[in-house]
Amino acid sequence: MYPLVRELAADGISVTVTCRVLKIARQPYYRWLLHPVTDAELAEAYRANALFDAHRDDPEFGYRFLLDEARDAGQPMAGRTAWRICSDNEWWSAFGKTKRGKSKKAGPPVHDDLVQRNFVADAPNRLWLTDITEHWTGEGKLYLCAIKDVYSNRIVGYSIDSRMKSRLAVAAIHNAVAMRRQAGEVVAGCVVHSDRGSQFRSRKAQRALNQHQLVGSMGRVGAAGDNAAMESFFSLLQKNVLDRQVWATREDLRIAIVTWIERTYHRRRRQDVLGRLTPVEFEIIMTKLAIQAA
Repeated sequence: MYPLVRELAADGISVTVTCRVLKIARQPYYRWLLHPVTDAELAEAYRANALFDAHRDDPEFGYRFLLDEARDAGQPMAGRTAWRICSDNEWWSAFGKTKRGKSKKAGPPVHDDLVQRNFVADAPNRLWLTDITEHWTGEGKLYLCAIKDVYSNRIVGYSIDSRMKSRLAVAAIHNAVAMRRQAGEVVAGCVVHSDRGSQFRSRKAQRALNQHQLVGSMGRVGAAGDNAAMESFFSLLQKNVLDRQVWATREDLRIAIVTWIERTYHRRRRQDVLGRLTPVEFEIIMTKLAIQAA
């Protein structure tokens, strides 16, 4: 704030008035004028901002991963420097510290709950549901973020990765939009409902929603029913793929997931709610009826 006060003073605005409006004391400002921020302090502030941005986007990252993200953002630094800044500000990995007592509460929602457990849509791209599931392989965990269109129960987009970063949700959103637009459909205004996971609350995910003019929605804490329609899909995936065998590699499981979604779930598995049609059949038939009606 102090550089702003100095700039306004140079334009003829009283320091007293500016400090009163900004609700800051004048004496610390005058002390700062005598000893302004050094270049080293300014450089560290930029580094801290880059580390904090990465930590807020991916709270599970330790300082080594935050260091990589800061470097990509144009703020390179030594590993020891990154550790010191993170330690001083208590920016710990969500998995790096032993939890005592009750588990940490979920973060605040960045969207209201626009769905209220009413999982109904009268047209495509009116309501999408999304969530993340995970499963162990011999190489470690594999994460899947899927997006389902409530209208046809079709998985319109998904992404698979070995790490549960915000990019997992972002990639799924971009994939869903690309798939729908490739078919000539409009997605602007579609509600995308999720839980309060950090991946969906991240700034990267919010930018992806805004980029495609999608509307975010989030359920409550500890209320599985707020996204029950998405949980039902993951339950099917668990029974039909994940728990069918022990998966040696992530690639084996990735191929199995994609094959089951695209070949079985979309094109072979008939659903009562769709009139005993598959998601693909339902969309094709309803699209033709809509065209004839027009």
